[in-house]
Amino acid sequence: MGDREDAYRQLFKQNTGEYNKIGKMKEKQDIMLERNEELKDMPNQYWHRIISFVKSAVRIIGYGIIPFDLFVATLVLIISEVIGIIEELV
Repeated sequence: MGDREDAYRQLFKQNTGEYNKIGKMKEKQDIMLERNEELKDMPNQYWHRIISFVKSAVRIIGYGIIPFDLFVATLVLIISEVIGIIEELV
């Protein structure tokens, strides 16, 4: 157990900061700007959630219609799949 403990101490003792290309420690502002650039390509979580709720509601309605009219239920479930595709594009 002693060897493992020493290895863990060495791992966690090291500075795990981020460095730029020339080996200099990055400033907090630089790190924030880089992360904001990465977040630009992220989907809009608010609209993704709203569309997901709408899709779930349409699915529930579609499954509820099955005992009464199979054709209409199929159309409603197809519409919910189209909403699912839109959800992934948001």
